[in-house]
Amino acid sequence: MRKRTSTLLGVAIGICGLVAAGCGGSGTTSTNPAKVASGGTYRTAVSSYGLTDNMDPTGEYQSGFAWEVYAATLRTLVSYRRVAGPAGTILYPDLAASMPTVSDGGLVYTFHLKSGIRFAPPVNREITSSDILFAFQRINDAALAAQYGFYYDGVIQGMTGKATSMTAPISGIQTPNATTIVFHLTQPTGDFLYRLALPATAPIPPEVGKCFTKAGAYGRDVIASGPYMFQGSPNLKISSCVAMTALSGFDPTSHIALVRNPNYAPATDSSLMRANYLNGVVIDIDSNISDIYNRVQAGALDGAMFNAPPAVVVHQYETNASLTRYLHSTPILWLESITMNLAIPPFNDVHVRKAVAYVLDHAALINALGGSTDVQIATHIFPPVMVQNKLPASYNPYPSPGEHGDLAAAKAQMQQSAYDPKHDGMCDVSACKNIVFIDAQGQFTAIDPIVQEDLAKIGIQIVPRDLETGAAFTAIETVKNKVPMSALGGGYADYADGYGFAASSFLSTALAATGCCNYSWVGLTKTQAKSLGIPFPANGVPSVDSRINQCEALSGTPRVDCWVTFDQYMMTNVVAWVPYLWGNYVNITAPDVTRYVVDQATGSVSLTQIAVSNHATP
Repeated sequence: MRKRTSTLLGVAIGICGLVAAGCGGSGTTSTNPAKVASGGTYRTAVSSYGLTDNMDPTGEYQSGFAWEVYAATLRTLVSYRRVAGPAGTILYPDLAASMPTVSDGGLVYTFHLKSGIRFAPPVNREITSSDILFAFQRINDAALAAQYGFYYDGVIQGMTGKATSMTAPISGIQTPNATTIVFHLTQPTGDFLYRLALPATAPIPPEVGKCFTKAGAYGRDVIASGPYMFQGSPNLKISSCVAMTALSGFDPTSHIALVRNPNYAPATDSSLMRANYLNGVVIDIDSNISDIYNRVQAGALDGAMFNAPPAVVVHQYETNASLTRYLHSTPILWLESITMNLAIPPFNDVHVRKAVAYVLDHAALINALGGSTDVQIATHIFPPVMVQNKLPASYNPYPSPGEHGDLAAAKAQMQQSAYDPKHDGMCDVSACKNIVFIDAQGQFTAIDPIVQEDLAKIGIQIVPRDLETGAAFTAIETVKNKVPMSALGGGYADYADGYGFAASSFLSTALAATGCCNYSWVGLTKTQAKSLGIPFPANGVPSVDSRINQCEALSGTPRVDCWVTFDQYMMTNVVAWVPYLWGNYVNITAPDVTRYVVDQATGSVSLTQIAVSNHATP
């Protein structure tokens, strides 16, 4: 589960109270795709690329923006249609000729590659199974600091993330010939195919990749396997490592320019996955978000990518009938939650946690963040599309009129807790006073006074501490800080499956001295508490390890059903989080955008599906 960066935080909460047509729907607005003309350049800008590994696919993790660039430039064994909604969560063969043969009780996955798929210039040769193996060898190299190597370490036999070189063999990956690759797993892993669709697994030519031995170094010279490549790629000199210089199409301080890959063969792909209308993409850095949207309105840009439009601009488009069709809001795999620490009083009592869930005014929280009452208020953990909309829209274990909170129900829960000795529905003891509540400056701080006022109604007094974003996450990720509560639970799902949220947030093994993301200490054991130097409550801490592992071993419909049950159990029995919103991707486009599509897998404009009518060149 990716946590939020400055660019991802720009994805606005849904604001479609007044907007019709393309706003809040499927994320696709267009004429008949068969009539959409190819050509032109999608011109866009972001306030920051938000990169954590300089665009090196081996390690780049936090930037959802980067993942959409990869969707246009890299191909993986399996991939998505790059559209919104449930259709955008289904996997299809990409480099693979077909979906894999799965054998040995789900422990062995065998893929056969399509023929005719070549790397972009200057490499030019056909992609082989060894190039995919090399991508995994880079993930396994400790020096390259693969930021989501945990999806493969201990899952694929021989992968530990501790290899001392990028050529170290991996016992669990075999390449018997140039077109076959076989993965041997340590245990059945029902979401393994989703993990194979992540960009770090895309093939890397060793003749180039071997030259970059430090984390992030390969990012300036990524060799494309998809329909687009970085501008200047043909000019890269690969005769020797010392001859290589950074591609002109990527400067991390100013711009990215993508152009068509001349080696891309449409016959090896599906137009349902990649329509590739554009001739190119230009993504500038513009730190002034208002200026980005002024440029969109002036026709100098075609739309933004990850920065939400300012409220005044949204209002302008909502209230002007001639503009509403250019305002788009699309549900994505994004959740925000209030976290409570299950080992810190008074939140070590489930009745206190349920009281918090009842008393919070969810509608006010959304409005404070710039949304409207029509926004999807989160009533459980997984965004609906993640569980294929199997939880009915009516499901809400803590209902209240107008989603404004139910004080009577909250007090009834508090009366059942050990922290209400007066039985008056108020948290009456000292543990309920001066509770630190961590938030990130400029992100969700608008909700702080609402949370503070609502919790005071049941005797819980919080002290909001709004820190710079990095400091805020460091504070809650450092267990010795013993943070009791925060506004920073959740994040953006790496793929449309419950494991990405559940494992990193609720597994006991996700607890460490520092690091993402079990902020509620779910599953904390006495042994862990002792080793980490943190308190362990007399009544213990609930664990959901067995439930997560049960779901992870399943596949297909039983797996989805298992995650639905898990979500309900977390909301009614554990109550570590109080979800308050499922986020939308909000964008404004210029009139020359003739087809607008959101990529569900990345939560961004779909660069391989969008179309424009301009004649700009990258």
